[in-house]
Amino acid sequence: MTSRLGILRFFWPIFFFSASVAIYIFHEAAFQQFAPGGDPGAVRQLSTAAAYYSGAWLLARLLGAALRRTGNGRRKVPKLLRELITAALFLAATVATVAMLLGQSAGGALASSGLIIAILGFAIRNVLADVLSGIALGLEAPFRIGDWIEIDGTIRGRVIEIGWRTTRLQTRNDTYMILPNSQISRQRMTNYSAPRKHYRASLEIVLGHDIPVSQGKELLAAAAASTEIIMKSPEPDVRALSYDTHGVTFAVRYWVPSFVDDIDCRDVMLVAIDAAIRERGLPPPYSRVKLVAPAPSRSAFEEFLDTGNS
Repeated sequence: MTSRLGILRFFWPIFFFSASVAIYIFHEAAFQQFAPGGDPGAVRQLSTAAAYYSGAWLLARLLGAALRRTGNGRRKVPKLLRELITAALFLAATVATVAMLLGQSAGGALASSGLIIAILGFAIRNVLADVLSGIALGLEAPFRIGDWIEIDGTIRGRVIEIGWRTTRLQTRNDTYMILPNSQISRQRMTNYSAPRKHYRASLEIVLGHDIPVSQGKELLAAAAASTEIIMKSPEPDVRALSYDTHGVTFAVRYWVPSFVDDIDCRDVMLVAIDAAIRERGLPPPYSRVKLVAPAPSRSAFEEFLDTGNS
């Protein structure tokens, strides 16, 4: 079934392109035989225009198939890139057809329409900004369909579709977020699915001064290694970050298999660390606050008595 659909995708473009070329080649001979007094110019122009458009159609299908094969089924090629190629090919066919119909005046016609294009561009400048940003995203491919990304540290989701103007994300709550491409191109973005799906995350844990730093690192490392959901290789590790009045701050670093497991890994790590601390009987860190009481002030009556006695 799949191979049949693949053949049908190329059948009609090949058919129309072959028919257009055949008409262009044999139309003069047909006119000489069946209509000697006729003018073959209109048929020649029509067949040429049909050949331009059918050739663009066929070439777009061929390039689309090559891009899908390049994806290897793991990371899909953005739909926007295929649409951009198709639009560029049909635009080239349109320009070639206009040049053929207008002859030498095609350049003058395009030049005279510059003012109209400028006015139209100013009116739809926001739309053009989104479209141009979408083209840049499609060519540079900082993310692909199915990638988990974070935009400006606040928006997280899986890429569902990359369109001409907007990009659709599906959050972990199964809700859609539709973002303009110009907004995405201006903000900082993190791709959690590239170059690989797994990545390293970290937690900051504060322990009191009741336990030495070396023993604190061993305690947290053993707790992190006891969890099942995180990756075992590379192994999790612990680093001391700061030594303050309220305690010692440690960074527990571990590897997450994929962004989908990020929240679950964090939850499991916190549960394991809390259990290890409670089993060790360590007190929670606290801030030591020194209270200084002011000296009691003498009342006016006591000062009056002292004055009278003197």
